[in-house]
Amino acid sequence: MSTSPYSQSSEWKPKVIIFDLLTALLDSWTLWDASTPTGTAEEGRKWRKRYLELTFGAGVYVPYADLVQESARQVNLPDSAAANLLRDWESIQPWPEAGAVLQGLKALGYRLGVVTNCSKTLGHVAAARAGSEGVFDVVVTAEESEFYKPAKEAYRAALVAMGVGVEDALFVAGSAGDVEGATEVGMKVVWHNRVGLDRKGEAVPLREGGRLDDALRGFL
Repeated sequence: MSTSPYSQSSEWKPKVIIFDLLTALLDSWTLWDASTPTGTAEEGRKWRKRYLELTFGAGVYVPYADLVQESARQVNLPDSAAANLLRDWESIQPWPEAGAVLQGLKALGYRLGVVTNCSKTLGHVAAARAGSEGVFDVVVTAEESEFYKPAKEAYRAALVAMGVGVEDALFVAGSAGDVEGATEVGMKVVWHNRVGLDRKGEAVPLREGGRLDDALRGFL
């Protein structure tokens, strides 16, 4: 694991805060559950776990819809599950506190960005669901960067788009893979672990919280 090129001083404040979208800001898990034949977390979590494994192992971008469908097939779900998910994408909901947190960060002068493992179209639809118009300075999807997280190129694309180096960016992870990936790039990381995912690897976030505002305590 690489180490950060700066101290862990409590005085450090980022210029930009970059978010994972589909777990750190949005409750995409409920949509995945609802898209299964039984509409249950049992089927949804199994499917989502396999999807994450395929996505995190993909590296170079392949069509997002293909990964959604292939992961469903690999856990013995019908093609209708993937079709339901994509059809109902615009119903995805932010976590209850997300809007207030984003507005609070903007009021404090932070520039905000998103880097998400998604297609361009679906990623920008989801970003609009997460915050009010203009809240994000940059939205970078896997299709646009041509890489899926946790490939370093995905995070670096967001940094380039925001015009900052790793020393000026805080990343808000939604998964253990994001904690590792963003840390490896050199960013400081906090983890909004809303759904209680297990840690993996050696990367340790500055803070882990079950709510977005808790994960960002000290920056709000």
